[in-house]
Amino acid sequence: MGKSTLFNRLLGQKIAITSPKPQTTRDQLLGIMTDDDAQIMFLDTPGIHMPQHKLGEYMVGVAAETIKNADLVLWLVDVNTSPKDEDRHIAELLGRLYRAHRSATPLPPLVIGLNKIDQWSGDAAGTAQRVQEYLALVTRLGAPDTALFSGLKGQGVDELKATLRQRLPVGPRYYPADEVTDLQVRFLAAELIREKALLFLQQEVPHSIAVDVDEFTERSAELTYISATIYVERDSQKGIVLGENGSKIKKIGQAARPEIEDLVGTRVYLELWVKVWEKWREREGTLKRLGYAMSKP
Repeated sequence: MGKSTLFNRLLGQKIAITSPKPQTTRDQLLGIMTDDDAQIMFLDTPGIHMPQHKLGEYMVGVAAETIKNADLVLWLVDVNTSPKDEDRHIAELLGRLYRAHRSATPLPPLVIGLNKIDQWSGDAAGTAQRVQEYLALVTRLGAPDTALFSGLKGQGVDELKATLRQRLPVGPRYYPADEVTDLQVRFLAAELIREKALLFLQQEVPHSIAVDVDEFTERSAELTYISATIYVERDSQKGIVLGENGSKIKKIGQAARPEIEDLVGTRVYLELWVKVWEKWREREGTLKRLGYAMSKP
């Protein structure tokens, strides 16, 4: 529902990769927004969905654990559509988590963020009705706030930030004012490569890929060498990622390199490889090697 787009908008720079394809975000990402009188830490999580493999189970687990430890939960939905089965599934999961949470500590406030208001063609009455449709899914979770905005265009985002600030507890400032994330550059480079693969690959292939940076070396003050491997699950997918005479992987590299150069502040020599790792999304050992730790909390 545009979580990562909103995440980047709130931070004022690109930290999370974005894609129109679902389940783009695979792990928890920390973003730090510091104003003159406040610091808010945002955690972008994988979207909650019905998992089809162990990677999906890991992603849903990350989202659930983040919710348990949050001071506030912002649930993003699309204002242009009525609640779907996936939304009802998320509401049920929120209900279970909140009921489990209630016995130990106070519930974190819930804000329902109705995104993509820039695409809304209804009138005020229609907007109010859509808000009530989503509120009806969480009637047992208190009285959630709602916010209407566009993460892409920025419309209503200042009002959203004001709502979040009102509901967040007062606490210390944990990070320097100029720090925006704790993510390593190596991780961000791998994510940018994966983003371009998502952009140029179609059908089932994007969800079957993982990117691992094998080497990240500053060869001089002006040049950084990066070697990365794109993993797929089948030989047929390898051929698709490579493209005819290597055209597709070349296109992915050409699109990723300028953004990685902006990230590291030097020219980048980028080498990409494609390897088959059969059923890697189903194997806990492989998932751990790729950074998706499957250990239970």
